[in-house]
Amino acid sequence: MKNTRKGYVSLQKLSIPAPFYFMLLLQNLNISVAYTPPDNIALDCGSINNNTDITGRLWLGDTKYLDQPNNIESVVLSVSDNQKLKISFTSNHSMPDSYAFINGIEIVSMPDNLYYSADNDTGFLFVNELTFTRIGKNMALEMLYRTNVGGKFLSPSEDTGMCRSWSTDDDYLTDARPSALPFNTSIKLNFSKIRYYTAPVPIYVCGRSMGNDKTMNGNYRLTWQFQVDPGFTYLVRLHFCEFQSEITAVGDRVFQIYIHDLVAENEADVVSWAGGSRIPVYRDYAVMIAEAGKQKKTNLSIALHPGPVRDTLYSDAILNGLDIFKLSKDGNLAGSNPDLDLNLQMSPPSGASPSQLVKPKNDKATIITAVGGVVAGLFTISLLCFMISRFGSVHCNSWCALSFCSKTEPTSTYGPVLPSDMCRHFSLGEIKTATNNFENTSVIGAGGFGNVYKAFIDGGSKAVAIKRLNPGSQKGAHEFRTEIEMLSQLRHHNLVSLIGYCEDNNEMILVYDYMVHGALRDHLYKTNKPPLDWEQRLRICIGAAHGLHYLHRGPNHTIIHRDVKTTNILLGEKWVAKVSDFGLSKMNNLSKTHISTVVKGSFGYLDPEYYRLLRLTEKSDVYSFGVVLCEVLCARAPLDPTVDHMQISLVEWAQHCYNNGTLDQIIDPYLQGKINPASLKKFDEVAINCLASEGIKRPAMSEVVCGLELALQLQESEMNAKAENHLNDSTVIDYHVLFTSGSGSMNTGR
Repeated sequence: MKNTRKGYVSLQKLSIPAPFYFMLLLQNLNISVAYTPPDNIALDCGSINNNTDITGRLWLGDTKYLDQPNNIESVVLSVSDNQKLKISFTSNHSMPDSYAFINGIEIVSMPDNLYYSADNDTGFLFVNELTFTRIGKNMALEMLYRTNVGGKFLSPSEDTGMCRSWSTDDDYLTDARPSALPFNTSIKLNFSKIRYYTAPVPIYVCGRSMGNDKTMNGNYRLTWQFQVDPGFTYLVRLHFCEFQSEITAVGDRVFQIYIHDLVAENEADVVSWAGGSRIPVYRDYAVMIAEAGKQKKTNLSIALHPGPVRDTLYSDAILNGLDIFKLSKDGNLAGSNPDLDLNLQMSPPSGASPSQLVKPKNDKATIITAVGGVVAGLFTISLLCFMISRFGSVHCNSWCALSFCSKTEPTSTYGPVLPSDMCRHFSLGEIKTATNNFENTSVIGAGGFGNVYKAFIDGGSKAVAIKRLNPGSQKGAHEFRTEIEMLSQLRHHNLVSLIGYCEDNNEMILVYDYMVHGALRDHLYKTNKPPLDWEQRLRICIGAAHGLHYLHRGPNHTIIHRDVKTTNILLGEKWVAKVSDFGLSKMNNLSKTHISTVVKGSFGYLDPEYYRLLRLTEKSDVYSFGVVLCEVLCARAPLDPTVDHMQISLVEWAQHCYNNGTLDQIIDPYLQGKINPASLKKFDEVAINCLASEGIKRPAMSEVVCGLELALQLQESEMNAKAENHLNDSTVIDYHVLFTSGSGSMNTGR
């Protein structure tokens, strides 16, 4: 739909029995830019497995494509039987060349009273006022987070028929020193207190507890934080189940629950709530997040703490899962868009939604308006899933929970005031305390920028990486500012999170989230660390590709990283890949085909076209990423002067072997015989295409993501087939495992 003053698409008479939810896919396209479709992939919708038809064409199960977590929003609405649903799509008048069009709408029914209060329900605790409240049918709920605490990511196919996804809790966990991850898959749950479809079984057979250290547990709160819009009330649903054999009686594990630093429960006892062990329950709480001046985002915290020693046998606490919903206010769910630099109009997290819910009018039509066009807060491709009354929601934006930092006013010594409203300013004293006065034993990395230190902030509760610029470096000063300006306005699951900076006394220091597993290169060659298996490598590459795709797909501008390499791809606790080091990054307006600039980057990764013509494009990042893919496959450096002349350049050697059909002979010896040939073939194809000498012949990062996803699908299909054969040939015994992170111990049993 082209943008006009009166243009809209309207669906008014849907003959569908209420209640239901619908899912739609919007895409925004500027007419001045050519549209390039993704790879021609055949999807077998509704199928988990891959299948080949009689013509030999491969049809992929759609699970992976339903699981994309980046831009999904879910809204729950109550629609009565005598109401009609009206959905209107209008383009953004401020962008006259923008288009909005709909790729699909899916509508599914859901149970009564899953989220709305029943007529005879007295309600649940409003923690701000210590009163009870209810969710009425006139309210809309926007699902922000749905988390499998302590467990793995659960795809829609693993849900209870409601197509919901459950993210891991790793990105939201802010204080766990250490926590434990108990689970027991051998037990049979008793759904006598709640409906079986409330949450899938895996939610209730794993969790996160505080661990066995009674003294340590008494001195901290196990804490998660979630970014939300101020000025709204939120529904927080906490899922519990006592499945550990030690916890069977009332009083065995009693703990306190804090929501937004307010006491929600003084004596939480899951066994008491459920009437026994192995019985799932949930508790709902409402909390009002007040507005705080001009602050656009704030954090909603959930914390657990052991109860008094006299009241509990085990000084511990546990949580299995959680949902967080924003409740509509006067028919509205729209939060404020973060203020962005006018020269950097990249998408913020999903909290800046263009969707608006409108109250039903006299004609009893419930109206939802989804505004199309390009606005700050909407990606080039956005997937919006709206749940219309009573049957769960699709999954949460798991990547968008990186918190904006607290606001303090720094004293700038390098030019314009830095974005302190979106990033924390540290004093030099705080930095010195965190690094023990830049003690050498804290150094975990070094480079042209300076040293990187592992440190702890906020009273030792949070591990961070602190990068200190070499004093007096004017070149570094520019990169220092660029890094802050870029990362303070970018939020993505696969980009490293900037916590803050320090510029006191002419120092230039950056503070990041600490990445437990370090750089990708540290796991490929010249290392004593165990090698990564093929599936791990694929997932890491897919994560990094998602991060670069996010940078390249801004609505008005693209960001070119300009220094993509394996040392700038960091790995978090769950091996999540995060692109880092934005000091050389450049922003390009979509109206320009390239940036004319001097050559910067790293030898071995430089785009030859950029080097030759001094023209930088996003395809320069694609070339560098192709080098990364070769490193991942072959486990060797891009340039190695110690080998035969033909093999010094990994790129040239890989291209030579590919053309001769011998690329499989130069892969990492550890991977020999462990890769599905079809997966290897697809991966090779993606890597070699990225290395094309002309940028125009290289794929876009969106195509790279699709190709790597396909390679992973092909690898997993073989693994699943082997696992199925194993099940047919073996006797399987269920085990439950209690692993306490950091303790080095693991207890297993049948």
